[in-house]
Amino acid sequence: MTERSANHPGSTAPDSKRVDELLARLSIEERIALLHQFAPAVPRLDLAAFRTGQEALHGVAWMGEATVFPQAVGLGATWNDGLLHRIGTAVSAEARAMRQHDDRVGLNVWAPVVNLLRNPLWGRNEEGYAEDPHLTAAIATAYTRGLRGDHPEYWRTAPVLKHWLAHNNETDRDTSNASVRPRVLHEYDLRAFRRPVEAGAVAGVMPAYNLVNGRPNHVSPYLREQLRTWTDQELLVCSDAGAPSNLVDSEHYFATHEEAVAAALRAGVDSFTDHGTDSSTIVGRLRRAYDQGLISEADIDAAVRRQLEVRARLGEFADTDPFDQDQDQDQDGAFDTDAHRALAQEAAEQAIVLLKNDGLLPLAEHTRIAVVGLLADECKTDWYSGTLIRRSTPLDGLRERFGAERVTYAEGVDRVRMRCAEGWVYVPEVRDEPTPEASGAGHVRDGAASDAPGGALDPALIAGRTDLPPLHVSPSAEGAAELALVDWGSGVHTLRAPDGRYLSVADDGYVRASAERPGGWVVQETYTLEPHGNGHLLRHAGTGRYVSVAADGLKVADQGTVFEVDVVERGADAVARAAADADVVLVLAGNDPHINGRETEDRTTLELPPQQAELWRTARAANPRTALALVSSYPYAVPDVHAELPALLWTAHGGQAAGRALARVLAGDVSPAGRLPQTWYAADTDLPGLLDYDIIGSRQTYLYFEGTPLYPFGHGLSYVRFAYDALFVSCPDEVTVEVTFTVTNTGPRTADEVPQLYLRAVDAAVPRPRRQLVGYRRIALGAGASERVTFRVPVAEFGHWDVARGGWSVAGGTYELLVGASSADIRLAETLRMDGDAPAARPVLTEGLAAATYDERSGGIEIVDRTKTHGDAVTGTGELLYRDCDFGAEGVSGVRLDIAGEGAVDVHLDGAGEGGVDVADGPRVEVPATGGPYDYVTVDAPFAAAGVRDLRVRLGGGVRLAGITFVQRGTGA
Repeated sequence: MTERSANHPGSTAPDSKRVDELLARLSIEERIALLHQFAPAVPRLDLAAFRTGQEALHGVAWMGEATVFPQAVGLGATWNDGLLHRIGTAVSAEARAMRQHDDRVGLNVWAPVVNLLRNPLWGRNEEGYAEDPHLTAAIATAYTRGLRGDHPEYWRTAPVLKHWLAHNNETDRDTSNASVRPRVLHEYDLRAFRRPVEAGAVAGVMPAYNLVNGRPNHVSPYLREQLRTWTDQELLVCSDAGAPSNLVDSEHYFATHEEAVAAALRAGVDSFTDHGTDSSTIVGRLRRAYDQGLISEADIDAAVRRQLEVRARLGEFADTDPFDQDQDQDQDGAFDTDAHRALAQEAAEQAIVLLKNDGLLPLAEHTRIAVVGLLADECKTDWYSGTLIRRSTPLDGLRERFGAERVTYAEGVDRVRMRCAEGWVYVPEVRDEPTPEASGAGHVRDGAASDAPGGALDPALIAGRTDLPPLHVSPSAEGAAELALVDWGSGVHTLRAPDGRYLSVADDGYVRASAERPGGWVVQETYTLEPHGNGHLLRHAGTGRYVSVAADGLKVADQGTVFEVDVVERGADAVARAAADADVVLVLAGNDPHINGRETEDRTTLELPPQQAELWRTARAANPRTALALVSSYPYAVPDVHAELPALLWTAHGGQAAGRALARVLAGDVSPAGRLPQTWYAADTDLPGLLDYDIIGSRQTYLYFEGTPLYPFGHGLSYVRFAYDALFVSCPDEVTVEVTFTVTNTGPRTADEVPQLYLRAVDAAVPRPRRQLVGYRRIALGAGASERVTFRVPVAEFGHWDVARGGWSVAGGTYELLVGASSADIRLAETLRMDGDAPAARPVLTEGLAAATYDERSGGIEIVDRTKTHGDAVTGTGELLYRDCDFGAEGVSGVRLDIAGEGAVDVHLDGAGEGGVDVADGPRVEVPATGGPYDYVTVDAPFAAAGVRDLRVRLGGGVRLAGITFVQRGTGA
């Protein structure tokens, strides 16, 4: 059963009379001005300025110090709806508290991201929850309910889901087309959005940059045809940054910006995020579109009303602040309360996934531990993190838990000096510390109080200081800088000065040791080393230029200086020494969230970077009792680790308490119970193309993948064993299947378990998931304790999108209900016979065939837009299969194609069938150039068929096929 917004209080905006009054009194100029992200104040109506958009993915982001929770993919790994609700509540409370002393903090929060983690190479993998729509929707619903709050009328914050729709690539993200067939659209992508919206906890959505079926998401008819039908509540649609301009500038979808903003407004975009804080460009375009008759006053009013209703829900028009009770605590400590610190640690603990354990873990109390690797003493944040108030690295956590005297450390980086013909590279001594705005300072360790000033942290200012002296060269080797050279994979390196500052390039082009960490929209702290003669050219990734020696220091230029890299110490040697003297070695490997995979940049491989692979191999050679902890925003392909090491863990970057949480899990204070929210593949060759969104046709995600994953969806081990028994399946009513079973902790310690319920259609007539998650629950069980677990599964979950009928269908047949600890670890199973919809042929005589409603495709077929406002067509070179087409007893004598472009179409039957003859080849329809891609013509051709037959259609050239109809025999029409 799905929840409707009416089931949650506040589905109708409070203070609606004030909204009506404002809308009536605002002039047309004032209303148009409100359509920009930074809506101006209207003093004469006592209407304050308003900003849509405040990032809050895993804590309040970009506005200074705040509690930093694990990355979203880590929150997905907790499989804990209740935890996500509490985190959402904490984040919304901090947003309200921060706004009290900084009115730049917005209450319309852009979170969570519900895009499904279809392909683990997606650069923004860290921002999503899972590859599965059921898990993603459930966790997103819990988080948005926390963000919204429990007030009976007003919302603490107004969450906006990102990014509508089918968005899972950064490569060409504003021009690429996601070809999404109807079944994938309804069974996969839309499901992640629908449940949170129906639950009444969502204020709106943000369209994605990409195109879906040939049409930019910012003019998507699905906003009207799907999204707005799911709730009786008005939803606010906020554009992504710069996307309105993309409609003309990069996508070339419209000829003028006036046409573009008009089309977006009519499609349902209510707030235009474009040109930063300068609203004049967008407002001018909208005004001209209005003057040209491209949009009406009613179009403008609809968008303004949606904005005002959100503001009303936030309590802006209430007589008193409905959230005054939230402000009782001291504002300076509102985001560093004991409760929020404990919640951040709990979340980090629950996000840890034990992938393999051959008895090495948990560690005994007095174990001597060598902690090594590039992530061993790091607590990394990502693009959508707030500024850390405090932090705990794995090294910090282990020293705290096991005692500093039992923990040794080796980072494992190569220490190098660099020289060129002019001399050795030096880093000038700097006596001052980087400012918080420039470096992200304010981070403290081990719970110490921060004395850094608060205030906003602009991510663009993380690096780029020009007040420090640049690096230079000197003929003398004495005092030459010993730099830490780190290879992050794919040829990307960072260089770090002895005092820990990264070499960065500012706007003036000089190279300085000025950044606390890599960061910024364009990362200025990464380099590639290109072999040249006896040395290397050092290419700066941010500018694409080369490091060169100038008279006043190192700077980037078109021509680079050749540097020789002298290795002072190999990182692997330091790791080997530390490992040999320890009882156990813990290698910390993974990624920096700003390098090789992030917003604007997809990954190119699942492989662990070679330098990090060398470190775990070195550690193992020196000490077989070696465990690898991967701290990363995404999965890796590490079959060799699985084969050679006794223990392997994974956690996303875990926020401020990451190190303490990991130490507690390693010590056994907490039994790990995180579960993988996406499949871990064994090799790059297991993955489809990044831009292939047809998860059914190309067998993607655990739902359809037919290979053997390295670790399956839902996988995660514990320090105890759990027994499953006493499965009972019943149907208490016509719309629900109830599944009940018992889980028992057979171990000697308290631990969490995550029982999972999967569904499989046994004898399906169409491709169905191999297994499909329909229920899960995280439960805590004491030693020897049992719990009876019940899942109530709506019968609709047994269904699929029937392309022939254009709607949801539950087919009659046999289904398996599978209970277990992962999608591959099934402990109990029961078979159920459903009396569902009877099979039915496609009524092609009465309805024809919409070309995009194919059953299967092959070759390079993709779905594109029929027109710029509605409808689909297909194009490319390949073949389409339409099953069970009913041509009637009398049969048909002709075929009629709704087609544009230029090329050829072959229409033929698939083998012999009842009432027809075996027709190997039907007509070939040659289509002359019709004009543009939207200039459709109707082309007739003779075609004979009768009875129920499969139909195959081959496309070639540049044709666009929108639909097929048939001429009934003897009718001539």
